Amino acid sequence: MTNKNILLIGAGRSTGSIVTYLAPLLTPNNWHLIVADSSLALAKNRANELTNTTAIQIDVFNHIELTSLITSADIVISMIPAHLHIHVAKVCIASNKSFFTASYVSPEIQALDQEAKEKGLLILMESGLDPGIDHMSAMQEIDSIKQQGGQLSLFKSFTGGLIAPECDDNPWNYKFTWNPRNVVLAGQGTVKFIRNGLYKHITYHNLFKRLETVKIDGYDDFEGYANRDSLKYREIYNLKDIPTLFRGTLRRKGFCEAWDIFVQLGMTDDTYTIDCTNLTYRDFINSYLVYSDIKSVEEKLLDFFRLQPNNDILPKLKWLGILDKTPINLKEVTPAQILQQLLEEKWQLKPNDKDMVVMQHQFEYILDNKKHFKTSSLVIKGENASETSMAKTVGLPLAISVKLYLQNKIKLTGVHIPILPELYEPILKELTNFDVVFKHKLDSTNI
Repeated sequence: MTNKNILLIGAGRSTGSIVTYLAPLLTPNNWHLIVADSSLALAKNRANELTNTTAIQIDVFNHIELTSLITSADIVISMIPAHLHIHVAKVCIASNKSFFTASYVSPEIQALDQEAKEKGLLILMESGLDPGIDHMSAMQEIDSIKQQGGQLSLFKSFTGGLIAPECDDNPWNYKFTWNPRNVVLAGQGTVKFIRNGLYKHITYHNLFKRLETVKIDGYDDFEGYANRDSLKYREIYNLKDIPTLFRGTLRRKGFCEAWDIFVQLGMTDDTYTIDCTNLTYRDFINSYLVYSDIKSVEEKLLDFFRLQPNNDILPKLKWLGILDKTPINLKEVTPAQILQQLLEEKWQLKPNDKDMVVMQHQFEYILDNKKHFKTSSLVIKGENASETSMAKTVGLPLAISVKLYLQNKIKLTGVHIPILPELYEPILKELTNFDVVFKHKLDSTNI
């Protein structure tokens, strides 16, 4: 049996599930796992002295070092920040190595498609949770409906990384389970989708007012706000003529209304810096309100947003500490960075907190002279703040795809995401062993 070297670059949160999945496969298959990170301590922690596993330090900007490491590998998994993937991917192509990651396909990586095909290499992207499991589970249902002769008229998809109800102990009903910066900056730009054949757009300042209610049995209702560009999925999912297509992010009821306060004031802006010397959080929010030597910050907020004194928003803001005279203790930073610092303190998972991933697809289609409405829903909870459902659902699909590739069960070349049966069928099947199971509900009416 030929020895295979698996290079895992990046040892962040979701890599724990990758290492845990691959560990029992290493010795039987004569594979060796190399965990590389800019922090040697973090790499060693992930490798955890497992058999056939090595931890090393790496600087991805050191081209010679990166090339040497990739050349000695048989396959490369990149779990570093998304904007750095292109550095690794280019070296992989030059070194004739396949490249796997959970991140979105960038135009720069898509441009490597032809060269990867010519060299017989696979660049597999978007193979985590969202993007990843959302693609796989959606395409499995879409392909099934089409194979039965169904004509799709609606597809909606929602995903949320949330806190499990039993660990929900703050008025926002939310804690960070993934990248805090992405949460603070979420939705900036203009949203695009299609509804009943009409193209719709939502600007950032209206995004958190335009919400959809999502119902999942056994849980209180969720609210969903639109993701940036749903239109591109008409081509990706081969739904070019579908009248309604919408993708969104899930939060608990009431979150978006309160978050919209920060959006409307401009406190999520990441384009300019503020001198925070001697500035408190109360000064920070007050700087966005009209001047008054009579009214308090609270009174000005009520006036500006036309809120009743007994509203649900002010208690959320007070709980965060944004109205406190607590020093910010930062220098020249953006408003978004100031807000992120406060939120990271208040929305942090406690050691025994369980996070929760929620996903739902909605399909409307005509089949056998009946209109059918089907939902496919996934709810999965983590074990604690370290073994989260988010890390599990991001890492496992990627790890499974790596195994399948090394076992020669994936023959694709070029740049791909998991929308083909060759990819989604075996990955989804194995994910059921880890409680990643969708529950389906179907309602039908005669036309």
